[in-house]
Amino acid sequence: MDENELSAEAMPRMGEGESVEGEEEDVESLKKALAEEQARAEGYLASWQRAQADFVNYKRRTEQERNEMVMLASATLMLNLLPVLDDLERALDNVSEKLSRITWVDGIVLIYRKLKATLEGNGLSEIKALGETFDPNFHEAALYDDGEEGKVIEELQKGYMLHDRVLRPAMVKVGKGLMDKEEEEETSQEEVQEENNG
Repeated sequence: MDENELSAEAMPRMGEGESVEGEEEDVESLKKALAEEQARAEGYLASWQRAQADFVNYKRRTEQERNEMVMLASATLMLNLLPVLDDLERALDNVSEKLSRITWVDGIVLIYRKLKATLEGNGLSEIKALGETFDPNFHEAALYDDGEEGKVIEELQKGYMLHDRVLRPAMVKVGKGLMDKEEEEETSQEEVQEENNG
């Protein structure tokens, strides 16, 4: 065989080896490209999931802010209506026997009940005070007097809650304990001496 024949026979063999190496390089480059695309897809997925979570948080936050605005508007309106409710209660409590027989007084009673039912239907509730243990979260002590210590002995102004928040604390008179007779006598003797000295 001459050189030309040898090189011709060797050439196909070399070409086959080169094509195998070329295919291996193509497979490696495809694997590398696939890994890059998978990493990019995972990055897009993670970004999309973050964006979705941010949107859900934004939606929840705006809903909460909207609810708080509605509650604030309701609280402001109800706080402004409470003096009207107080005035109606005082007026109806002081209606004389003679006036209670007049029909328009019954109309005022119905208006009062309707106003109170409407406010209660929107989340307003009275704070229990009389006979309860004084709680500064719900009661405002205006006076202290003889009575069971730490107990509300008189309600001066009703308190109200709107849902689970105090809208207006109850203004109350709180018992400071009972004076025993010796203390009362000493106090009255001191007052008499002050009057005599003065």
